[in-house]
Amino acid sequence: QVQLVESGGGLVQAGGSLRLSCAASGRYAMGWFRQAPGKERELVAAISWSGGSTNYVDSVRGRFTISRDNAKNTVYLQMNSLKPEDTAVYYCAARSGAVRFQTSEYDYWGQGTQVTVSS
Repeated sequence: QVQLVESGGGLVQAGGSLRLSCAASGRYAMGWFRQAPGKERELVAAISWSGGSTNYVDSVRGRFTISRDNAKNTVYLQMNSLKPEDTAVYYCAARSGAVRFQTSEYDYWGQGTQVTVSS
Protein backbone atom coordinates (compact mmCIF):
# COMPACT_ATOMS: atom_id res chain seq x y z
CA GLN A 1 0.00 0.00 0.00
CA VAL A 2 1.39 3.36 -1.06
CA GLN A 3 0.96 6.27 1.30
CA LEU A 4 0.79 9.69 -0.29
CA VAL A 5 1.13 12.81 1.82
CA GLU A 6 0.51 16.24 0.29
CA SER A 7 1.65 19.53 1.73
CA GLY A 8 1.99 23.14 0.66
CA GLY A 9 -1.59 24.28 0.18
CA GLY A 10 -2.92 27.51 1.58
CA LEU A 11 -4.43 30.91 0.86
CA VAL A 12 -2.82 33.16 -1.72
CA GLN A 13 -3.81 36.25 -3.64
CA ALA A 14 -4.41 36.15 -7.36
CA GLY A 15 -1.14 36.33 -9.21
CA GLY A 16 0.74 34.64 -6.41
CA SER A 17 2.52 31.30 -6.25
CA LEU A 18 2.40 28.11 -4.24
CA ARG A 19 4.35 24.88 -4.39
CA LEU A 20 2.67 21.63 -3.50
CA SER A 21 4.67 18.59 -2.47
CA CYS A 22 3.70 14.94 -2.36
CA ALA A 23 5.82 12.34 -0.60
CA ALA A 24 5.53 8.93 -2.21
CA SER A 25 7.93 6.00 -2.21
CA GLY A 26 8.11 3.51 -5.01
CA ARG A 27 8.30 3.40 -8.78
CA TYR A 28 5.07 5.16 -9.81
CA ALA A 29 3.79 7.57 -12.36
CA MET A 30 2.25 10.48 -10.50
CA GLY A 31 -0.52 12.94 -11.09
CA TRP A 32 -1.87 16.05 -9.48
CA PHE A 33 -5.64 16.38 -9.59
CA ARG A 34 -8.02 18.98 -8.24
CA GLN A 35 -11.65 19.16 -7.30
CA ALA A 36 -13.59 22.35 -6.83
CA PRO A 37 -16.98 22.42 -5.05
CA GLY A 38 -19.69 21.06 -7.29
CA LYS A 39 -17.24 19.95 -9.97
CA GLU A 40 -15.70 16.67 -10.96
CA ARG A 41 -12.15 15.83 -10.06
CA GLU A 42 -9.83 16.71 -12.95
CA LEU A 43 -6.25 16.06 -13.88
CA VAL A 44 -4.01 19.09 -13.49
CA ALA A 45 -0.65 17.56 -14.39
CA ALA A 46 0.98 14.16 -14.63
CA ILE A 47 4.55 12.91 -14.77
CA SER A 48 6.18 9.60 -15.57
CA TRP A 49 8.43 7.86 -13.08
CA SER A 50 11.53 9.00 -14.95
CA GLY A 51 10.25 12.54 -15.25
CA GLY A 52 10.71 12.41 -18.98
CA SER A 53 7.03 12.65 -19.83
CA THR A 54 4.67 15.29 -18.49
CA ASN A 55 1.23 16.53 -19.40
CA TYR A 56 -0.98 19.40 -18.29
CA VAL A 57 -4.58 20.44 -18.55
CA ASP A 58 -4.83 23.40 -20.92
CA SER A 59 -6.02 25.79 -18.23
CA VAL A 60 -2.72 25.54 -16.29
CA ARG A 61 -0.23 25.03 -19.11
CA GLY A 62 2.48 27.66 -18.91
CA ARG A 63 1.61 28.52 -15.29
CA PHE A 64 2.08 25.21 -13.45
CA THR A 65 5.07 22.89 -13.52
CA ILE A 66 5.14 19.30 -12.31
CA SER A 67 8.48 17.81 -11.35
CA ARG A 68 9.90 15.05 -9.20
CA ASP A 69 12.97 14.20 -7.19
CA ASN A 70 13.10 10.43 -6.97
CA ALA A 71 16.04 10.57 -4.54
CA LYS A 72 13.68 12.35 -2.13
CA ASN A 73 10.59 10.37 -3.14
CA THR A 74 8.79 13.63 -3.73
CA VAL A 75 6.68 15.08 -6.52
CA TYR A 76 6.11 18.81 -6.78
CA LEU A 77 3.57 21.09 -8.38
CA GLN A 78 4.84 24.63 -8.76
CA MET A 79 1.86 26.91 -9.32
CA ASN A 80 2.49 30.44 -10.57
CA SER A 81 0.18 33.23 -11.67
CA LEU A 82 -2.62 31.69 -9.65
CA LYS A 83 -6.20 32.62 -10.46
CA PRO A 84 -9.37 32.41 -8.35
CA GLU A 85 -10.56 29.60 -10.61
CA ASP A 86 -7.60 27.50 -9.43
CA THR A 87 -9.26 27.28 -6.02
CA ALA A 88 -9.84 23.61 -5.21
CA VAL A 89 -8.69 20.69 -3.13
CA TYR A 90 -5.57 19.33 -4.77
CA TYR A 91 -4.77 15.63 -4.63
CA CYS A 92 -1.71 13.69 -5.64
CA ALA A 93 -2.17 10.21 -7.00
CA ALA A 94 0.03 7.32 -8.05
CA ARG A 95 -0.20 4.46 -10.48
CA SER A 96 2.09 1.61 -11.51
CA GLY A 97 3.32 1.61 -15.05
CA ALA A 98 3.10 4.33 -17.64
CA VAL A 99 1.73 7.79 -16.98
CA ARG A 100 -1.98 8.17 -17.69
CA PHE A 101 -4.38 11.09 -17.65
CA GLN A 102 -7.71 9.78 -16.37
CA THR A 103 -8.79 9.86 -12.75
CA SER A 104 -9.93 6.23 -12.90
CA GLU A 105 -6.47 5.04 -13.92
CA TYR A 106 -4.82 6.00 -10.63
CA ASP A 107 -4.70 3.49 -7.80
CA TYR A 108 -3.49 5.46 -4.80
CA TRP A 109 -4.59 8.85 -3.53
CA GLY A 110 -3.50 11.36 -0.94
CA GLN A 111 -5.86 13.07 1.47
CA GLY A 112 -5.83 16.36 -0.43
CA THR A 113 -4.69 19.87 0.37
CA GLN A 114 -6.78 23.02 0.02
CA VAL A 115 -5.64 25.78 -2.30
CA THR A 116 -7.60 29.02 -2.12
CA VAL A 117 -6.88 31.94 -4.42
CA SER A 118 -8.47 35.23 -3.49
CA SER A 119 -9.27 37.91 -6.04
